[in-house]
Amino acid sequence: MSDSDLDPTIAALLAESSSDDSDDDGEFDSPDGFPEIHDVPLFGEEKSAADDVPKVDLSVTQFKPIEKFYEETGHNYFSEAGYYKTALTGEGEPAQRVHQVLSKYLTCQDPKDKTVYRQQITMAFWELLRKIAPKMGRSSTPMSKKLLMRFGVILPSLFTPDQKDLFSKVIMENNTGEPVYYMDEWFKAIANGSLTLSATDEVRVRKSDANGEQQRIKQLKSKNDGKLQSAENLLNAKESERAMMESELKSRIDALCEHAPVLGMEPHKMPYTEAQTKLFAEIMERLRALQKNNKELSANLKDFEEAKEINVSLEQKLDAAPETIEVSVTDINTEMDTVRQMAKMTIGRRGNQFPIFTREFFHCIPQGTGFRENVLNIMSWVEENDPEAFCRVHKNTKNRIVPYVLLVPTYGDFGFCWEPFDRYNRVTSRGRIVVPMYPRDLKISILMAVADLRWQVAKEKASYYWMEEGLTGQYYQWAEKQKLKGELKSYFISDYVLWMTKEVNGVQRMDKELRAIFWRYIPFSQAKKEELKKRSLVYQELYQRDINRSMSDGY
Repeated sequence: MSDSDLDPTIAALLAESSSDDSDDDGEFDSPDGFPEIHDVPLFGEEKSAADDVPKVDLSVTQFKPIEKFYEETGHNYFSEAGYYKTALTGEGEPAQRVHQVLSKYLTCQDPKDKTVYRQQITMAFWELLRKIAPKMGRSSTPMSKKLLMRFGVILPSLFTPDQKDLFSKVIMENNTGEPVYYMDEWFKAIANGSLTLSATDEVRVRKSDANGEQQRIKQLKSKNDGKLQSAENLLNAKESERAMMESELKSRIDALCEHAPVLGMEPHKMPYTEAQTKLFAEIMERLRALQKNNKELSANLKDFEEAKEINVSLEQKLDAAPETIEVSVTDINTEMDTVRQMAKMTIGRRGNQFPIFTREFFHCIPQGTGFRENVLNIMSWVEENDPEAFCRVHKNTKNRIVPYVLLVPTYGDFGFCWEPFDRYNRVTSRGRIVVPMYPRDLKISILMAVADLRWQVAKEKASYYWMEEGLTGQYYQWAEKQKLKGELKSYFISDYVLWMTKEVNGVQRMDKELRAIFWRYIPFSQAKKEELKKRSLVYQELYQRDINRSMSDGY
């Protein structure tokens, strides 16, 4: 993408991380072994069963370490002689159009004509994806079609040998238990009804009454799931609090009931000691705390029971309905339009829109390519330094909710948040972030997406008071003093990237007042704070402010 689309700070950081591959941007020759396909037959497909989508588990506190990034031996899909033909087979006019334009593009020598063909390929390729998308939910769909959608690989001869070896060793299945999806997996989940359509401003066409009623029940269940999980989370917290207080109470009562014998006057025992008499007040204090805890626990238990009853009722209604909700081709097309818009946003206005994988534009190192395991590894690093990155507060309780992550095979640099949460369940539903697979710096792209998610969640939490309260309020007031012009969120994203790439290592690049805002509202882990306070008086002062606030009532 063009550097002019980027914030200067982020552009500078990308420039720092870019390798010397800028000299490799010339034309590439038509690859050897380009197959001939002039006749494309049509075949039918069949549906397969839906796959489960990882449910939100509020008891999980961190990502599991990635133990395996690649397979030891690669698959042979990219080496099959009929890969290209199989990928386009059965897709009718869109496939023919892609083949015709791609053939001209690869054999063309005139740079101006190549530019025209590139634009035509972009339009034709997305039409091909639109045709292929409904087939992702079918078990009979050839792997070449899935890989075409997953990586943008339509012609394996556009790989270098090393690139082919790398991509053939990518782990195909999601064994992580985390909601990170390649495009083919995303549309498979959409087609099977496991994932709802992404939010869009367009008004959707009303479906049949039966199907519409089932959708309404699912929406009610989704909303109630949030209440159920929240109530259970609060209930667990209160039960843990009660167990801790009861343990403390028992230890003090045991200490109160210990009496030494009176020497020479056995079996008589000593009266309470001075230390034991002080326990009376402590025991009474803990009994009052237990009484308060019991009142809150009873209320939480009642909420949980009500949500549980509603959940059972809704599940019975869903069981009585048809087994699957019909996801129409129109819905799939709507989602494809949405995903195409997402892809454009990862690239920017003047970026490289070319949708097909080719060695001409791919310059990522293996660990900098947006494969699932690499993305999760970076997300784990983000959470390690910013523990509240994926947290959402409800009733003063922080719920860790990892968003859905869609990996799109684009040559973009922008990661962003499409939805902060589901509109029917604001409590425990997952948000949706989008990450480009072939960026100049994968870590920065993911940081931009996390920053966008953080901003939108904080803004929604503050609601009408977003310019006055919390993270967004503090940042807005600071920006007003600085007289910043333009979109406020873009400035915030840029500053978050600085916070997580420079300030996290003790490199002071931020305004003093802004650093204080981030220190309080986007705090580093305690271990990182302990480390930073030893490195500079600036961080030592901020650390002392934390201690002062913790001793005051309003912290």
